[in-house]
Amino acid sequence: SRCCSNCNRCLTKDCYSKTQWTKGAGISRCRGCLNNGGALDPTRTARQNNSSRATFTAQALDSPFAQGAFRWVARGRYTEGARAGEDCVCKWFKTGGVVESHFFDTDIATVEEAVRLITKWNARGLVNKMVQVNRPEVWTFDQRSSAQWAGKKVLQEPFIQNYQKFNSNTGWSDDTLPWPRVMQALSHFSYHVSNGESVLCDLQGGFYSDGVVLTDPVVLSTSRRFGPTDLGAAGISSFFAHHTCNEYCRSEWRKPRNQTPYYTPTAGTTMERVPTQHSRPRMTLNYLGSIQER
Repeated sequence: SRCCSNCNRCLTKDCYSKTQWTKGAGISRCRGCLNNGGALDPTRTARQNNSSRATFTAQALDSPFAQGAFRWVARGRYTEGARAGEDCVCKWFKTGGVVESHFFDTDIATVEEAVRLITKWNARGLVNKMVQVNRPEVWTFDQRSSAQWAGKKVLQEPFIQNYQKFNSNTGWSDDTLPWPRVMQALSHFSYHVSNGESVLCDLQGGFYSDGVVLTDPVVLSTSRRFGPTDLGAAGISSFFAHHTCNEYCRSEWRKPRNQTPYYTPTAGTTMERVPTQHSRPRMTLNYLGSIQER
């Protein structure tokens, strides 16, 4: 290990770039300090559809290219608006799953909380790259689609390239490379900036030249108000039981007293039943776009 000449934290070799490490002790600066202070525009945190229409082929809908814990994902293309010609995705719930309307509410509320927390991260300039999160909208397949899809509502958002998962909602993380360690620091930061009320986690998305774009985040909250992936205070404790601060964390960031590993860390997303329906946030759905099957 070596102490950073700027923050004076003693860190392992992988916390330094190759160039900084070769400068030697007393001179080299860790990745966190090297990136600190980048000029970012926090108003760009939410990555929008910026479109009002998209199309998906029947094959894409019949054979989804991806799936999550409780949703299928199909790839299509925007046909109107600023993103016309770009790839997009729609997400819908698996047969026999949950009541869709409640999960739309929860998804939207969770993303809005993620936008709020990540905006604070971007505003601090802790790294010199932007962290964004897709902001989904509830879109409806129009009546020109097949009987199977006409009128069906889905979550619509831009496509993400170079997809990978960084951490989960049970304490698992891939911290072998700098960006995954940034994501771990973001999760820790979310607990600090929310005054110990929540942890943003289950972070997944893709790398771009100007930063990372995330999708489908989980928020763990002491009130368990963010649906079945919100594992509450036990989830927060489990995150910190398995979290090791890295060069992007700050020593002054708060941590919970209880760091008991209530959950076994797994890469997948863990879900539990929310005790009562009243604990779910209620929001009005705005059907902003339409989709056509072709």
